Amino acid sequence: MKKFRLLIFVAILYVGLLVFFPAKGQESLFNTWYYIKEMLEIMPVILVLTALIEVWVPKPFIEQHLGETSGLKGNVMSIILGSISAGPIYAAFPISLSLIKKGISIENIVIIISAWAVVKIPMLANEAKFLGLKFMSIRWVCTVIAIVIMGRIAKRFVSKNDVLEHIKSQEHEHLVSEKIQINEKTCVKCMLCVKAMPELFEYNGKMLITPLLEEIDTKLIDADFVQRLRDTVNRCPIKAIEMQLNLE
Repeated sequence: MKKFRLLIFVAILYVGLLVFFPAKGQESLFNTWYYIKEMLEIMPVILVLTALIEVWVPKPFIEQHLGETSGLKGNVMSIILGSISAGPIYAAFPISLSLIKKGISIENIVIIISAWAVVKIPMLANEAKFLGLKFMSIRWVCTVIAIVIMGRIAKRFVSKNDVLEHIKSQEHEHLVSEKIQINEKTCVKCMLCVKAMPELFEYNGKMLITPLLEEIDTKLIDADFVQRLRDTVNRCPIKAIEMQLNLE
């Protein structure tokens, strides 16, 4: 119930609108369905793009061209990346998450998100068409300057370590919601899991045991830990390790 309290609250609001203000309730449902359809069209592409960034873009490349020491060159690249983007602004956040893990600076993340929102090339073309090239050019220059300033202000007040800690805590929260069980009847004590993750799996001489995930040091729980755990579960030759959602 705690996980879905916001969703339940929104559902109650919808019911209240439909009962007391039927026209407003129907309009709200229509708008909600419109945005749901938009997300279903956009998010699969964004998730694929995020996965490609994770696999194909090396971390040293991001650190060199968009990292803490990239300077003005990194700012320019960030503006270009944000400007050529497609899709609504919420699509920028999963991509930003992948880039932060790869080593991009807070400054350049702010610039990419801001450019994505207000200086996309298709939008500039329409702006020039309806309001004139001079208006578009002046507005674009002022906006870009403001975006760079915002990025540098954010860098002073937001620590990248704080953001990474938040990401790590979210991953840990997801991980501890899972329950690991070892099927003693089928386990052949091959010790592959113990060798792969000695911090999680242990053999006490009679059977394999695993500690509660909540007891593991939070600092050890990161994306690499999660991936290693999944790989270990998949590599079990007889599939004796079960990982399932803990609904308790």
